[in-house]
Amino acid sequence: MDHLSSETLLPGRPVGRSAPALDDVDWAILRELAADGRMSVRTLAERIRVSRTNAYARLERLMADGVITGFTARFDPARAGLGTTAYVLLNIEQTAWRTVSDQLREVPYVQHMALVGGDVDIMMLVRTPDNATLRDVVIAGVHAVPGVRSTRTWLVFEELAGRH
Repeated sequence: MDHLSSETLLPGRPVGRSAPALDDVDWAILRELAADGRMSVRTLAERIRVSRTNAYARLERLMADGVITGFTARFDPARAGLGTTAYVLLNIEQTAWRTVSDQLREVPYVQHMALVGGDVDIMMLVRTPDNATLRDVVIAGVHAVPGVRSTRTWLVFEELAGRH
């Protein structure tokens, strides 16, 4: 079977897809919960115009399928005392990516990390109280990890939310 085939390897899952496709109602649920994860199922059902039973069943399925992985609070980093934000781009030894990424997870103030392709190997979003702490995180934290070859730090002046 070639990669363009419409046949499936597993029942109910098209080739090349890791999860079943979401329909418009599923996407509406995700949009509403992204805006307010504390809303009741009743409110959710009213907003997306389906029955409470349907909304509850879909919510349960989205969680069971791992589409919804949890609920969290969004917060303003600056108001929480994390006024300095930067992207730190790393080049690492290629054979050490597993160990390097495991150790980088332990570095304080790293909010997000992605292994990427291109000119750099890892991108990290780092939020610290101030520039001096950012310097310490990069020099004493990140550069102390064996396998990190080099870093570039891009200071964020302003953040804007996407539409979706």
